[in-house]
Amino acid sequence: MPEGDTVWRTAQRLDQALTGQTLTRTDFRVPALAMLDLSGRPVIATISRGKHLLTRIGDDHTLHTHLKMEGAWHLYRHASRWRRPAYEARVVLHTPDWQAVGFALGVTELVARGDEHTVVGHLGPDLLGPDWDEDAAVRRLLADPGRAVGEAILDQRNLAGIGNLYRSELCFLAGVHPERPVGDVRDLRRLVRRAKQVLETNKNRPQQTTTGDLARGREHWVYRRDGEPCRRCRAPVRHREADGRGLYWCPRCQPA
Repeated sequence: MPEGDTVWRTAQRLDQALTGQTLTRTDFRVPALAMLDLSGRPVIATISRGKHLLTRIGDDHTLHTHLKMEGAWHLYRHASRWRRPAYEARVVLHTPDWQAVGFALGVTELVARGDEHTVVGHLGPDLLGPDWDEDAAVRRLLADPGRAVGEAILDQRNLAGIGNLYRSELCFLAGVHPERPVGDVRDLRRLVRRAKQVLETNKNRPQQTTTGDLARGREHWVYRRDGEPCRRCRAPVRHREADGRGLYWCPRCQPA
């Protein structure tokens, strides 16, 4: 599932290309919206909220999309060939200059502008949003002190924007086993602050790194490196499935 910085960058690209443009044609390829036509309406803005995208159209509508595991938004000039198969397209927005195509989107729905809270109101403070509040994020995490920290920071209701990659990497950087209870993490605020720093650092580039090294294969400390030597202590990185996702840690740098 894309991290919050990937979604933020997607919102920026859509906003720059579409905002101020009038839709010349819309093609919604999901049953609930199949008959909808928003042509003739201007695109007001596209923003990210955690891992959610909100594209505001005209005076009344907001297109809510979520990439989930496989989704992506592409921008194409007219007559350009799509880089993904047409059967994966869930929505196509046409303007005089662009085609914006949402492929394999996990969520595609239209809500009234005044009802955006119904789709993103449950989220905690957004690590890359104007509402970021470090104190509120720490309070939300500590509200369930017995919960595993790796699970808690992945919960978008606590803080919005962390995915599985950053979950493992942030726990490593904090020297905390991902299954340690939140209440036993000595400096939880520092972990939260580092989450903000990592996403801010990576938001303007397509290649995500937590090591500071952009060389292929050296971008991450433990993520997807199971069985390989830890970059710090050389102990084999461990892995197990948790919540349907891979959990990675160093048994020496992050003792249970």
